[in-house]
Amino acid sequence: MKVSAIIPAFNEAERIAAVLQPLLSSPAVDEVVVVDDGSTDATAEVAEKFAVRVVRLPENRGKAAAMAAGVEAAHGDVLLFLDADLTGLTPSHVADLIQAYQTGDADVVIGVFRNGRLGTDLSQRIAAFLSGQRVMSRAHWERARGAVEDTEFGIETALARLALKEGWRKKKVELYGVSHVRKEEKRGFWLGFTDRMAMYWDVARSFFRKL
Repeated sequence: MKVSAIIPAFNEAERIAAVLQPLLSSPAVDEVVVVDDGSTDATAEVAEKFAVRVVRLPENRGKAAAMAAGVEAAHGDVLLFLDADLTGLTPSHVADLIQAYQTGDADVVIGVFRNGRLGTDLSQRIAAFLSGQRVMSRAHWERARGAVEDTEFGIETALARLALKEGWRKKKVELYGVSHVRKEEKRGFWLGFTDRMAMYWDVARSFFRKL
């Protein structure tokens, strides 16, 4: 069982190292693939300083396309997806996610934030299926490809709907002390708010899209 960690990243030069360091310190991960989704900052250059594979997309294509590009470049039969803006991630969190999958009683493992930040904790209590932290097999990803095309930030919703439709076995792992940097903090309130509304639109569109 070879585990490939896939990190879709757009303009995360200031934050991605905090995700790559614990990943590379985890013996449970066999390879790390960073997909630079057309960033305009030094995301790719920062990632290339680490022992990871970096895939550069020439333009911003959205999270779903970046994840798909990462899967295409990866060699593992087990896929660990993590967001590039996580805070508080440790090798123990990575091990917990992978070990939960390796027990064999779940088709997809979803990591949910606990005791990180109030706002992100609350959002994941309400809608854990929107978490970008998950482990699944390449075979299940391939079954989902048609459902997640062109979904951008709605990819987690599309995956959750397909899992429900096909009866995938799901398991949650609580990631204590983990959170992420909110869009408003990255880009300022109004630009961040606009990005957040666009993300919610993608989620809603994916929810009502025919599988």
